This record gives sequence, C-alpha cells and structure tokens, in this order.
Amino acid sequence: MSTPAALREPPVARRDLIEVLIDSDLVSAAQVEAARLSATNGKSVVDVLLAQKVIGPRDVAMALSLQLSLPLIELKRHVVQPQALALVPEQLARRYGLIPLDVINGELVVVTENPLDVQGLEDVSLRAGMRVRPAIGVHDDIQEALAQYYRSSVEIERHLGQIVPESAPAVEPRLTVEAVAQNPVARVVELIIGQAIRDRASDVHIVPDSDTLRVRYRIDGILHDMLQVPLNVHGPLISRIKILAEMNIAERRRPQDGQFTFTGDHGEVDVRVSTAETVRGEMAVLRILDKSISLLQLKDLGFLPQALHSVEQLYTLPFGMLLVSGPTGAGKTTSLYAMMNQFNRVEQNLITIEDPIEYQFDRMSQIQVNRQANITFANGLRAILRLDPNVILVGEIRDQETAQIAVQAALTGHLVLSSIHANDAVGALFRLIDLGVEPFLAASALIGIVAQRLVRRVCDRCLTLSDIGPEERLAYETELGPGPAQFQRGQGCNFCAETGYRGRTGVFEVLPVGESIRRLLIANASADDIRTQALSEGMISMWRDGMLKTREGITTVREVMRNAYTIR
Repeated sequence: MSTPAALREPPVARRDLIEVLIDSDLVSAAQVEAARLSATNGKSVVDVLLAQKVIGPRDVAMALSLQLSLPLIELKRHVVQPQALALVPEQLARRYGLIPLDVINGELVVVTENPLDVQGLEDVSLRAGMRVRPAIGVHDDIQEALAQYYRSSVEIERHLGQIVPESAPAVEPRLTVEAVAQNPVARVVELIIGQAIRDRASDVHIVPDSDTLRVRYRIDGILHDMLQVPLNVHGPLISRIKILAEMNIAERRRPQDGQFTFTGDHGEVDVRVSTAETVRGEMAVLRILDKSISLLQLKDLGFLPQALHSVEQLYTLPFGMLLVSGPTGAGKTTSLYAMMNQFNRVEQNLITIEDPIEYQFDRMSQIQVNRQANITFANGLRAILRLDPNVILVGEIRDQETAQIAVQAALTGHLVLSSIHANDAVGALFRLIDLGVEPFLAASALIGIVAQRLVRRVCDRCLTLSDIGPEERLAYETELGPGPAQFQRGQGCNFCAETGYRGRTGVFEVLPVGESIRRLLIANASADDIRTQALSEGMISMWRDGMLKTREGITTVREVMRNAYTIR
C-alpha cells in the first residue's frame, strides 16, 4: 500500500467550508441560504444540507480535502496495516471517528472524518506515543473499516484464558455491564454476538469438533469460520447461552429452543437459540433477527418491475390464498412480512399465526404456536377465523389440516398469506394437493404463488468487468441470447471481506393463478403443461429473472447457477 505523499502537518482551516462547497459546484448559494434559514437547535448549515440530502458525506469529505489541503483517502483501495491498528484501541478510534492507516517515518497516519478535532488527534497521539498525520475519509467508509478491522478475536482469547472449564456461569440472564465485568464467559458471548452483528451475520454456529470448538458466522448465506477455541470451554459457553435464552442448562440430550434480546452498539436485536446434542457434544445455533427487516417494503427485495406489478395486483385482491414457496433460508418470511407492510392497519384487521414470531409489528395481532397449550397452526387458524380478520398470515402450511383450513378461509372471504416448501411456483400447486387439498378447491382458493431464492449481490465498492467461463456463458446465452463481452463482478475489497459480494437480493417467479391455470389444475394436467401455460402468459422463471439480474450487474451468473439450478 502506498500512502499519498501529500500527508502533512495538522491542518489549519483556510477558506470557509461552505465557500468550498459552492466553488466546487456541490451546492448552490440559494440552497445554502435556504439551509441557513432552516438551521435551528445548534445545527450547522452543513448538517442541514446533509439532512436534506442536498449533499452527501462524500461531498463534505471532498470539500474538506480542498479546504485543508489534505488528501482524501479511499479506504477500499488501501489495507490498514496491523502495526498502526495495534497503536489505537477500538474505543478511542470509535469515539473520534477515525481509523489508523499506517506508520510512516515514525508517524501514525490516521484517516478521520473530522481533521479539525485537535483534541481527538492529541489523544490518539498520546496513546500511540508518536506524532499523528491526519488524512480525510468518508464517514460511512470509516465506520465500515472500524467494523472490518477491529475484530474481537484477541479480546475473546484473553477472556477464554480466565474461564474455569468445570463451572457454569452463575450470572443473571441479561448482558448487564456488571455481569460482563465479573464473568469472562458472559464477556466472550457478548463479543461473539457483537462481532456477528458488525459482520452482518444472520446466524452464529457454535459446534464442538474432535479437539476444538468452532465458531462460525453465516454471512450472505455462506458460512465462514470466525475462530476456534479450546474444547474445554464448551460447557460454560453453551450454559451461558442457555441461561440467556431461559433454557434448561441441565438438559443436554433433548433439543431446546429459546430467545433473548441483545443490546449492542447498534441498539437491540433479538437472538433466537436452538441447541441439539451431537456425537461430539451439544451444538448451538444463534439466529440474529435484524428488526429493520420488519420495515422492508416489497420494492426493497429485488423484484423486477413486471414481477413487482404482478405481486401488487395479487395482494390487493379482497380474498384468496397467496403462497410464497422456496427452501429453508430463501427469504419467504421476509417476503410475507413485506406484503403485510402494504396493508392499511387502521382499516383492516391483520392477524398472524407463526412459529416462531420473528418480528413484532404495531397494529397487527400475532399468535405464537404453542403445542404444549394445543395452539397449533390448525387450531390457531380456526380461532383466528372467529376474530373477524381481513388478512391472515399463516407462517407455514406443513400438514393436511392446516392446508385445508387455510383453503376454507380463503374461500370464505379472507385474504390468506402463507409459505410452503416447494422448488418452484408450479411445484407449490402440487405440494398443496399432496397435502390433501382437492384440486378443484386449490384451483378455487389460490390467487397466486411467488417462488424465490436468494443470491449474493456484487459488491458495489470493488466493481470490475471480467470474462466469464464457458459454462457460465452457455447458461446465460441459452436463456437470454448473446451477452456482453464482459460481466460485472466484485474483485474483492476490505468491505466485502475479499469475497466480491456484499448483501443479498431475491430472484423470483410470480405465477398468477388465472382461469386457464385453474382449468388445467382441475383437469389433472401435468406440471410441465401448467408451467408451459404460465410461461406463455408472461411468467418469468426464476432462472430467467436471475440471468436478467446478471445482465444488470446486480449478481453473477455463477451465483445464479449456484442457487437457481433446480428450477430451469
């Protein structure tokens, strides 16, 4: 990594920042004047311009660079050096919004969003024991670099050395400051979960092996090893997690489920815990439930315009059954919640029956399946029908009784949303029949099916054009014809952990059940015949939907082939 030679002495402001923004055509004088009139409660004009989205953080960073004659560092193009990172504790770096970049000629180069914070630079200089040379970075880039480079592995290992293997953590079932300070097991669990949240992990796997305990994170659908710890801390670690989730720590042979709330740097998240005994000992999987998902809209999920229009037409019908199909982990629950977000919760009575309730909504009545209290999907659905619902969400149709009651609810004037396990949209039709629903009833009740998968998105910070292999080109051109000479992919950078992917989006197949499909279903037509008819009526298959997204540079052909190969 080469650090720009322009790094120099701590800056002294010259021109006013607003003048630089205007001179650089990043903002107009009229916009500045309007912002100045709106500035209240101690907010600066720049704060108002940022809040109004007239300018962005990158614009401010560019203006600061020009104002102070300091280099603007693109962090994705540089590797933070370990010797620099070791000089500045995470707490100090986060407090002042900076990341140590390198040590050059005995001076510490730091990338900061506020180079005029003299106190912060002095504190860092004192802690590092050397002179600091500031450079400017974009706020979001610095925050992501902090999450990327300040990992918890070292601190976890330090606390692991203090754990007494034979003892269970006798602390209160909440991650309080007092408990963390007094018990190393509690601190290790907090660090593991906190790092998982910063890494955008959906699941944490704690699995005993023959001679070690492996901690793995599932990020964008792919498992990654986070760390390996001594096997002799297995018992205390699992016990601590069970205490948090209010599970029975003495029961190790029977699978258990629980849940708790974790308070971290970004607020509260819910953590769902499942444990099971393996031949090498008890394993635990922690599902991290991001509450922001409950605010998602359909347009955020990756629907192409035609598919989005089809879905919007389906859920606005007054009654009928709309199914979302796909394997476990395909994002079915997220899609169902996004649909529920579209309804008017003031004028309509929305009721759900779920197992488990992953996210809680305002103005929506949610019922948890509880088999010990004889509240099953079927029994809960019967009860819901007596509560004057407009829209019913059934978490999953998995047995004959639930399927039949859901169909009856759809036929008696209710809109029923549910999920079902099937490979594609047509397969969901036959899965419903396999569960004991008569074809004529299924044809009458169903209004549509959405089948889906999740694919990883190309990282937008390290986009590049490159060739694809002959197998991938054949797959693309068989579906869409001749393609571009090169396709977009991520070459790997700090922010995507060198994978080339960051985040996920859906590939979808939307099948409206119209009269022609109903007639074929009642006539016991084959799946191929129904699929052919659906495609002739304009249905876009998941495979084609995925390939269209590769043409737009959203994902890669290889990623579509990995996830959607079963439904070509």
